[in-house]
Amino acid sequence: MTDLPRPTNENLTRDEAAARSRIVRTHEYSVDIDFSRAADAAVDTYPVRTRITFDAEAGASTFLDYLGARVTSITLNGHEVDAAAAVDGARIALGPLAEENEVVIVSESIYSRSGEGVHRFVDPADGATYLYSQNEPVDCRRIYPCFDQPDLKARFHVTITADASWHVAANGELLASHAVRDGVTRREFAVTEPMSTYITTFLAGPYAQWHDEYTGRTASGVEVTVPLGIACRASLSDSMDPDEVFDITKRGLDWFHRAFDVAYPWGKYDQVFVPEYNLGAMENPGLVTLTERYVFTSPATEAQHEQRANTLLHEMCHMWFGDLVTMVWWDDLWLKESFADYVGTLAVDEATDFTTAWTTFASRRKAWAYRQDQYPTTHPIVADIVDLEAADQNFDGITYAKGASVLKQLSAFVGQDTFLAAARAYFAKHAWGNTTLDDFLDALGEASGRDMRGWADAWLTTAGVNRLRVQTTVEDGVIASAALHQDGVDPRTGDEVLRPHVLRVGVYAPTDDEGPAEFEAAFEARIDGASIDVPELVGVAADRAVLPNDGDLTYAKIAQDAHSLDVVLDAGLDDELARATALAGAWNMVRDADLAAERFVDGVVAGEYLIEDSGVLAQVLAQATSGLATYTSADQRQELLARWVAFLVDAVLEDPSTSDRRTVLLRTLFGALCEQRSPVEPVLEVVRAWIVDPDMALGEELTWDAWVTLAAHGAADEAELRAAQAAAPTAVSSTGLTRALAARPDEAVKDAAREAAYTGRSADGAVLSNDHLQATIDGLEIDPTGVGAGHEAEYWQRIESVWGAQTQGQATRVVAGLFPADAEVADGDAQRHPLVVAAREWLSSRAEAPQALRRIVIERLDDLERRLRAQAASGE
Repeated sequence: MTDLPRPTNENLTRDEAAARSRIVRTHEYSVDIDFSRAADAAVDTYPVRTRITFDAEAGASTFLDYLGARVTSITLNGHEVDAAAAVDGARIALGPLAEENEVVIVSESIYSRSGEGVHRFVDPADGATYLYSQNEPVDCRRIYPCFDQPDLKARFHVTITADASWHVAANGELLASHAVRDGVTRREFAVTEPMSTYITTFLAGPYAQWHDEYTGRTASGVEVTVPLGIACRASLSDSMDPDEVFDITKRGLDWFHRAFDVAYPWGKYDQVFVPEYNLGAMENPGLVTLTERYVFTSPATEAQHEQRANTLLHEMCHMWFGDLVTMVWWDDLWLKESFADYVGTLAVDEATDFTTAWTTFASRRKAWAYRQDQYPTTHPIVADIVDLEAADQNFDGITYAKGASVLKQLSAFVGQDTFLAAARAYFAKHAWGNTTLDDFLDALGEASGRDMRGWADAWLTTAGVNRLRVQTTVEDGVIASAALHQDGVDPRTGDEVLRPHVLRVGVYAPTDDEGPAEFEAAFEARIDGASIDVPELVGVAADRAVLPNDGDLTYAKIAQDAHSLDVVLDAGLDDELARATALAGAWNMVRDADLAAERFVDGVVAGEYLIEDSGVLAQVLAQATSGLATYTSADQRQELLARWVAFLVDAVLEDPSTSDRRTVLLRTLFGALCEQRSPVEPVLEVVRAWIVDPDMALGEELTWDAWVTLAAHGAADEAELRAAQAAAPTAVSSTGLTRALAARPDEAVKDAAREAAYTGRSADGAVLSNDHLQATIDGLEIDPTGVGAGHEAEYWQRIESVWGAQTQGQATRVVAGLFPADAEVADGDAQRHPLVVAAREWLSSRAEAPQALRRIVIERLDDLERRLRAQAASGE
C-alpha cells in the first residue's frame, strides 16, 4: 500500500470553494477507470482517465482537487500542461482558462483500506476481491480529479474496465460491455442527470445479485417504473433476505411518490451491501451503498430489521432531498441529513409494518443529539462550516438527530400536511439545483402562510438543549396549580436560549395491582418563554405521574418531579413511547449528575420486562452498563457491576428461547463482563459453555463477543482464538479475532496494540483497514485488569503526528479512541485531576493545531469532566 502523508493544502476552505464557483461552471465528466488488476494484492493503484468540460471566466485560473498517487499527463484545451509544475499536493492548477474548456488528465489513484475513496476488501471466506467507493464529503478526489464541492454539479459518463466475471456498476444504467482481452471487459454506463461529485459511485467484484421491478404512480398520477437491484458479497448470499429489502423499497417508493409527487428521477435503483463500510449507508443516486452489517449473519432482533428499514428509507429520501436538490456548501449539510432522518423515520412509521420507529427515535437517536448538543463544541443546526475538516466533523448528532428532532417539532408546529406541501414546492422550484436554508424557509412560509424566520432563528441559529419541567402545588390531594417551565443555555456563549415548543403534557394514573401507570390524559401546551400555566392539570389527583413532552414532539431534556420520576423507575408507564421518553429523560439526569446511576439501573431492572421495543431495551441496558462503569464511585463500582452481571446471567438463563430479549441481554452481558474487574470464574465457564452449546445459537457476532470477553480476562489464549477464527473465516470472525487479541490482559499485547493504532499498521507492517483499526482500538480499550494503563503522556506526544499521517477518518478513530479517560475522582474537584490538567495543558499550548483535532480533544475532555462530576455526586 502506497504511503502518502496528508498534503498541507488538502483542507479546502469555504471561501476557496466560493471563489472557484464564481469562475467555473461544470458540464460533464467522462471518467474511465481500470480495475482489471484489482485482485493482485501487489498492485496498490489503478489507472484513471478523466475528461472534464466546463465554462469559465476567460483568462482566469483555478484548480482541481486530487489525492491520487501520481498524475501522468494533463491536457488543457488541446495543449499539454507540465504535470510536475501543475500538481501541488491535493490540487492541480489549471490556467489560463478559456470561456469553454476541456481538460483531460491521466493519473493513477490509490486503493483505499480506510473506507475513503475506492475501498478494496479481500473476503477471508473465499479470497475474493471486492471494490466499492465512498466519497462524502470530499473523498471523490481520491478517485479522479474533480471540482469536489457540491454546487459544481455535472453529468457523468463512466466506463469501468474489470474482470469479465465481476458485477460492475455505477450511478447510471449499464449500456454496453466490450471485451478488452481474455477475461477482461470494459463496461459503459449511461450518462447521469446533473449531480454533485460526492454522490458519484463505483462498484466492482463478484457480488451476488437479485433483481425486481417497481411500478407505481405519483400523487398526481404520473406512472413510474423503476428497475430494482440488490447485491452483496457472494459469501453472504445465503444470509441476504432480498424479499424483505425489496418489499420495504417498494413501499418506500410508494410513500415518497405520494408525499413528494415527483417521480423517482434517477433511472434504476440498486442497493448494494458492502464490507468495512464507515457509514450506515450513502445516497448515491441509482446505486445506494449500505453497510453489510444489515446482512444478518447472526440472530437479528426486530429492532435491527427496523433500523435497516429506517436506513433504506433515509437514503431513499435523499434521492429527492440531497440529490435532486443539493446544498450549496456544507453549512447546509443539516438540511438534507435532518430532513432524511425525520422523513425517513416518518416513512417507516407510515409505510412499513414496523410500529416502533418513533420509540427508537426517542430513545436512541435523540440520545446522540442530547450528548452532542451539550459539548462545548456544539454548534447551531445551521453550522458555520469554514472548511472541509469541519465538514467531515459535522456528520454528528446535531446535523442528523437534533435537526431531525427539530423538524419533527416543526411538523407539529405547522402541521405535517403543510410540511410536506412545502417540500413538494421546494422540489418543483429547485430540481437539479443547489439551495440554502432561505430557499427552504421560503417554501415553508408560502405553504404555511407564516413568516418562518423567527422560528428558524430560535431553533436553527442557536445551540444547546432546553430543559422542560412541570411545577405543581398540591392541596387536599389534588393539584392546585401547575406551570410548565423551560430553561436553556447556549454552551458556546453562556447566553439564555428559550425556544417555541408545541408539546403535550401527559398524565399517568397508578394501578391497584402495582403494575405500570396507565395513560389517563394529555394536554397540548405551547410555550415560547420561560413559563406558562397548565390549567388542565388543576384538579388532577396528586398521585398521578406527569410527563412533559408526552409523545416526544419536541426536542428538550425533561426534568420530572420526584414523584413522577419514582413512578417511572419503580412501576413504569404503560405506553411504549412515553416509557422511552421518560427513561431518556432519566438518563440525561444521570449524565448531569442529578440522578445516581444505580438508581437508574434499579429502574431499568424493575421495568425491563415492560419494554417491548428491543431497540429501546438495548439502549437502556447499554446505558445501565455505561452508568455503572463510568458514573459510580470506585468504592461501589465493582460490587454494583457484579450485581448487574448476576442479574443479566439470571435473565439469560430464565429465557430459554432465541428471542430478541435474550439476544439483547447477551450483548449487554458480554459488554458488562468486559467492564468488571474480577468476574467470578463460574460466569466465565458459563460463557465458554455457551459458545459450543447449539441450543444457545449465538451466531458469529455473539460468539465473538463471548471470545473477546474470555480473552479480556485471560481465559482464552492466542492459539485458541486463532483456531476459532480459522474454523469459520469470515469478516466478522476476522475483526473479532483482532479485537480479542488486543483485549488480552498482557502488557506486551497492549503495547503492541497501541503501536498498531498509532501507526495504522499491524506488527507485520500491513496497513490496518478501517474495521481492523477500530477493532484494535476497541480491544485495547477493554482492560478490566488495568495492565494497559500508564501511557497517557505518549498520547499527547503522538496525536498530532497521527493527524498528519493518517486520513482524517482513521486519525479520528485513534484520537477519540485512545483519549486517556480511565479516571477516578479523588477530592471531588475534576479540574485538578491529572488527566484533566494534561488535556487542558495540551489545548492551551496547541491553539494552532487543526480545529478538527482540537474538537475531538475538547469533546473527550468534556466527557471526562462529566464522568468525574457524576462520580463525585455518586460518592456523596
